[in-house]
Amino acid sequence: MSQCIFCRIAVKEVDAVIVYEDEHIMAFLDIGPIRPGHTQIIAKSHVATFEELPPALAARILHLGQQLARRMKQVYAVDRVAFLFTGGDVAHVHAHVVPMHEKTDITSARYLVGSDRPVWGSEHLMVHRQILENVRTELGFVTSPDV
Repeated sequence: MSQCIFCRIAVKEVDAVIVYEDEHIMAFLDIGPIRPGHTQIIAKSHVATFEELPPALAARILHLGQQLARRMKQVYAVDRVAFLFTGGDVAHVHAHVVPMHEKTDITSARYLVGSDRPVWGSEHLMVHRQILENVRTELGFVTSPDV
C-alpha cells in the first residue's frame, strides 16, 4: 500500500518548503496558498482524521499554529489568522494557518455570489518553490536544527 502525500512529505520523499519540524509534527508552506504565508501543519505519523488524533499531538499542532499566527500578524500586518483542521483533500491530519487579509479568505463557496456553477480546482493557485522560500525567509520562523 502506498503512503499518502503527507506521509511522503513527512519522510522527505516529497519536497516541501518546511518552516518547522520536530519529531512529531512538521509545518510547510502550502503550494497553492490562499495568501502568502499559508502554512500546513501535519502530524508526522499517519492519522486519517482529526477526531482520531491523540490529544497531546493535537495540542502540539495547535501550539505551533498559535506561534505561527503571532508571527504572521507581525509580518503581514493582519488582525486575524485562520486556523482550521481539514481533511477534504488528503486523509491525513493537517491544519491550515492562513493570514487573513479579507474576511472571505477562507469562506465557503456557499457565500460566493455570481456564477451559477463554481469551477473547482487549485492548479491556478500553485506557486513556484522560490516564491515559497522567499515567504519562509520573510516569516523568519525558527526551524529545528535538523531541517
